[in-house]
Amino acid sequence: MARELASKRGWLSVARDAVRALLPVPTPKRLQRYASHLASSYRSESNTYPAWIRAFEPSPASYAAFAAQHGQWTYRPLVSIIMPVYNTREDVLLEAIESVRAQIYPHWELCIADDGSTIPHVRRLLEQCALDGARIKVVYCEKHGGIVAASNAALKLATGDFVALLDHDDLLHPLALHFVAEAIVHNPEAGLIYTDEDKMDEQGQRSDPYFKCELNYELLLSQNMISHLGVYRRTLLAEIGGIREGFEGSQDHDLALRAIEKLKPDQVVHIPRVLYHRRAAAGGTAVRANEKPYAVETARKAVAEHLARRGVSAEVMPAPDMPAMIRVRFRVPFPAPLVSIIIPTRDRADLLGQCIDSLFAHTRYTNYEVIIVDNGSVQSATFSLFARLPKDRVRIVRDDSPFNYSALNNRAVKQAKGSLVCLMNNDIEISGGDWLGEMVSCAVQPEIGAVGARLWYPDGRLQHGGVIVGMGGVADHAHKFLAKGQPGYFGRAALQQSFSAVTGACLVIRKEIYEEVNGLDEQLSVAFNDVDFCLRVREAGYRNVWTPFAELVHHESATRGYTTTPEKWQHLLREIEFMRARWRQALLHDPAYSPNLSLNSESFDLAWPARINDGAV
Repeated sequence: MARELASKRGWLSVARDAVRALLPVPTPKRLQRYASHLASSYRSESNTYPAWIRAFEPSPASYAAFAAQHGQWTYRPLVSIIMPVYNTREDVLLEAIESVRAQIYPHWELCIADDGSTIPHVRRLLEQCALDGARIKVVYCEKHGGIVAASNAALKLATGDFVALLDHDDLLHPLALHFVAEAIVHNPEAGLIYTDEDKMDEQGQRSDPYFKCELNYELLLSQNMISHLGVYRRTLLAEIGGIREGFEGSQDHDLALRAIEKLKPDQVVHIPRVLYHRRAAAGGTAVRANEKPYAVETARKAVAEHLARRGVSAEVMPAPDMPAMIRVRFRVPFPAPLVSIIIPTRDRADLLGQCIDSLFAHTRYTNYEVIIVDNGSVQSATFSLFARLPKDRVRIVRDDSPFNYSALNNRAVKQAKGSLVCLMNNDIEISGGDWLGEMVSCAVQPEIGAVGARLWYPDGRLQHGGVIVGMGGVADHAHKFLAKGQPGYFGRAALQQSFSAVTGACLVIRKEIYEEVNGLDEQLSVAFNDVDFCLRVREAGYRNVWTPFAELVHHESATRGYTTTPEKWQHLLREIEFMRARWRQALLHDPAYSPNLSLNSESFDLAWPARINDGAV
C-alpha cells in the first residue's frame, strides 16, 4: 500500500510511457503521421523553424486554391487595415505596404495616418501609393501626436466590417486576410480575432514563432497574447471608444482588455497560424520588451484599470524574474476562509513528517486545518509522528479500505470544515513564500475552479508547470525538467495562466465546486483522477488556473524507473482506456496549447507535423 501511495506521484510519467509502448495513439490519421515521423526525425538538425515552415505552411503554389474559395462564400467581409506611420525607413515602409498589396484576399482597404513625419521620403512614398487606387487611404496629421493619435486618425478612414492593426515596420503573411476572413465567415458573431506571429530579420529570415493558445484570460492579464495580428469588429471599436491615449506602448493590450469586457469567450477567435511578421530591429519590442520601459508601465496601468472596471480587488506588479511581464495578486478575503488540507498516507513517516513540519514552519496563511487520511499504517514511526502533531490543527482519520486515491480524498472532503479544500501529496515540502495565500486568492475568484502550484524537484528542475491534455497520449506536465530561473516558452513557465488541468499533488478548490462535480471519480483509483477532475471542473464552466507564485518542492523521483506487477500494469491500462473513452475529443485539442507544438515533448517544441488539417499542407 505504501508503494501505491508513493508511486501515485509518478503515474503521469508511467502512464505516458504505457500509452506510447502499448496503445495506439488516440488521434486521427494526421497525428499518426506525427508518431511515425517522430521516430526518425524528432529533434534532428533539420527540424528547424525554416524547415517547419517549408514542411507545414501552405506553399505559394496553393494560394490560387485558397483564392478560389472566396467565390464560394456568401459573405466576404471588408477588412480595414490601419497603419500609423512616423519617420519610417523607406524600404521598410514600402515592404509593409507591399505585404498588404500581396494579400490573396482582395476585400481590404489600407488606412494610413502619417504622424507628422519629418523625413521627406515618407510623404513622397505615401502619395505615390495613394495614387494606385481607392483601397489605400492616407491622412496627414498636422503635428506629431504619437502612435495612439495616429492610429485613431487612421481608424477614422476605415469603412470595413473589421479592423486589423498593422505596425509601419511589420509585415503580413500573404494568406493573413484570407484566414481572417475565413474565421469571420465561420464565426459570424466574432468580435475579436487574433493570430500567431514570428520575427523577421533584415535578411527576411523568420524566427522565434509564438504559437499561441486560445483565449487564456489569466495569461492575457500577464502579457499581451492578442497582438499581433489583432482584428476587431469596427462597431466594437466604436463602442469602446477606439484606442485610448495615455497607454502608449501598450495601447494594443489596453484595447484587447477593453474589448473582451464586451465579448463572450466564444466571440474571441484564435487562428493558429503565423500570419504576422514582426520586424526584429534594434530598439523594437520584437527584440527586447524592456527596451521601452514606458510600455511596461502602461501595460500594468491597463491591467489595473481593467480589473477595477470588473470590480476585482487585486494588486498589479512586475512578474518576478520577468519585470517586463505582469503579476496579478488577488486580494484574500477578510476574514480569510478556512482551508482543509487533506493528505492521504500510509506509513512513510519520513515523507509525511517533512511535509507536515515544513507546512507548519513555512505557511504564512494561518486559517487552515490538516486532515491526514491514514490508509492502514502499521509502523511505529508513523504512530509516533501522529502522537506529536498538534491536535488543534491536525485530525487523523483512519481509513482501512482498499487503496483508492480518489475515494480516500472524497471521504475526507466530506469531513472537511473549510470552505476550500487543498489536496496534497505526502511528499510535498513547503520551502517558503505565501504559497497558500496565493492559491486561495485565486480559488476564491468566482470564475476559477481548481488552482495548481509550481512544483520543483529537489534538484531545482521544474516538476509541474500545468497539465497539457493529449500530450504523450493522455496528459503530461508542461515544461517538465526546466531549470529554475528559466521563463519557458514566451514566459509561460513563469506567468499565471489557465490550463486544462493541474496536478492533484497540490490543488486548491472551493469545496462547493468539488461537491458540484462529485469529487474525484473513484473509477480512477490511481492515475489521471486529477486530470479527469479538472476536465469536469472546466466542463462545469470554471477555469483551472496554474500559478507560479505558489512554489513548493515535490519529492517525486525525477530519474528512478517504476517497477510494477502485470496486474498493476493492466489496472493502469484500464484507466488509460477510461480516459480515452470519456475525453476522446478533449485529448485531441487542448485550448491552452497550440496544434503547432509537439505532443511528445513537454518543452513546447515544434510539432512534426502540425495538427492543422486544411488540405493545403
